[in-house]
Amino acid sequence: MDPFLVEPQWLQDRLGDPAVVTLDCSWYIPEAQKSARAEFEAAHIPGARFFDLDAASDLTSPYVNMLPPPAQFAAVAGALGIGPDTDVVVYDSSYVSARVWWMFRHFGHERVAILNGGWKRWQAEGRPVASGPAPEIAPRAFTARPATGGVAGWQEVQAALADGAAGVVDARTRERFTGELPSGYPGVAGGHMPGAVNVPWGGLLPQKGDFTFLEPEAARAVLSGAGVDLEKPVIATCGSGVTAAILAFQMARLGKADVTLYDGSWHEWGQRADLPKESLS
Repeated sequence: MDPFLVEPQWLQDRLGDPAVVTLDCSWYIPEAQKSARAEFEAAHIPGARFFDLDAASDLTSPYVNMLPPPAQFAAVAGALGIGPDTDVVVYDSSYVSARVWWMFRHFGHERVAILNGGWKRWQAEGRPVASGPAPEIAPRAFTARPATGGVAGWQEVQAALADGAAGVVDARTRERFTGELPSGYPGVAGGHMPGAVNVPWGGLLPQKGDFTFLEPEAARAVLSGAGVDLEKPVIATCGSGVTAAILAFQMARLGKADVTLYDGSWHEWGQRADLPKESLS
């Protein structure tokens, strides 16, 4: 299996293969007022299982979508029937797949790829669809082995903004970045980190609503054109560490290994009175 992307026909040919587990990892920010699980039960890829991003996040943190302790992630993955030899294919209805891809890689499971085009493309091509809750799954033993590095805290971001040793790249939409739109999270200020570069995650897709990924060299052109210095380490950030993973994913496809993800992202930074903020609104 390709370590980054699989095409819909590849997956359709393997529906029912016990060595391949398909995960619907759809998730929405609170202001969307949508239920990803209800959407999954209404329609999903046959045999898919629902990956609950909230259940796979640190439930003790005041910030959303933070990486969980290894044992918690292992329990979630194992309950989904994923073992060390499982090929995992992740998909969703919007922008979450890269985060789940990144999480599996962070916890040492490299047999994971994103369904190119996601749920929207699968439906558009008239491929098989199922409905109802996922069937009962026989759990498997999953061992989470967290990588050294790969995750940045606010201290590393602050240092990078001060000394320029690494570029800080924000994947949020331009309007969220500038503060023209609110943050999307109650009690979290709008705006961005002074000195951060904005590369909206949608710019790494061919067009709005098309969830296939740009080819690597096209992604390189977008990143460089926005002012990202790919010769320096990069810290990817966004609203809550989800769309930042799209940056990390596309840079991994370019062979760039010195990319870390600011897990707290703006949900943490925007709440802290001691951290600088800039708004163009």
